[in-house]
Amino acid sequence: MHITVAGKQVETGEALQTHVREGLGTITRKYFDHALEANVTFRRDAKGHAFVCDINLKAGRDLFMRGEGEGPDAHRAFEEAAEHVAKRLRRYRRRVNDHARSLASGRDRPRAEPARQIVLRRPEDEEADAAEHAVANGADHPAVVAETQETIETLSVGEAVMRLDLLQAQVLVFRSATSGALNVVHRRPDGHVGWVEPAKG
Repeated sequence: MHITVAGKQVETGEALQTHVREGLGTITRKYFDHALEANVTFRRDAKGHAFVCDINLKAGRDLFMRGEGEGPDAHRAFEEAAEHVAKRLRRYRRRVNDHARSLASGRDRPRAEPARQIVLRRPEDEEADAAEHAVANGADHPAVVAETQETIETLSVGEAVMRLDLLQAQVLVFRSATSGALNVVHRRPDGHVGWVEPAKG
């Protein structure tokens, strides 16, 4: 597995990088030995007192997961983030392995559809800069801040909820493996997961 360690205004010396590589190597060998790559980033929290570690793990083709940890030093922050990753892999090991094998085999599932994720300027920023908005867009939508390439996978609802949890995402758009229609799962303010599907005619 290829592991990249980086710091945002945080030193990532050889000892820390070795600790990260050995720790992630142990976790992936134990729970998910065909993980492909991981990006580990260290930064300070908003107040500058604690260290924060973000782990983004590519656990298989088109299968990603995320863990975050905080601690008084970078080593402790990594250990907490790594434990979050390990807990998710323990919880979903069987389903993740089955799903990854299905993706790797390319059988029984249509290819992922290309999609775009567009980040729009916040409404309050738009109000402060209405003239620029009118010139830049020539349309009745906010200015585009960023655009990234995404994919829409064909999944069961259970797999979509699993992806939502593994990614620690707020929302996931997918195509239903049952109906073929676009569906959405999202994290509700009460902690439950909401599922939106088109009404059947």
